[in-house]
Amino acid sequence: MDKGLVETLEKDYATAPISAQDRVMLDYVIKLTKDATKVWKDDIEGLRKAGFDDRGILQITLIASWFNYINRVADALGVGRE
Repeated sequence: MDKGLVETLEKDYATAPISAQDRVMLDYVIKLTKDATKVWKDDIEGLRKAGFDDRGILQITLIASWFNYINRVADALGVGRE
């Protein structure tokens, strides 16, 4: 992946030159990460309208949730801290 794109994604994905489908996915992942209890059926429908099927939506949800989980575990145990 292009280094400039990676830097833009890390800084603010909303300004990155990505596809509409990727933007919908990242909007969902951010919402899921901030507060999963605020994810509603319309969020899932938005993913479907963007072209994701149920399997893809499940994969996005599982991957984002796993990263959130493992990062919290690592933070709690001080992994990577000096």
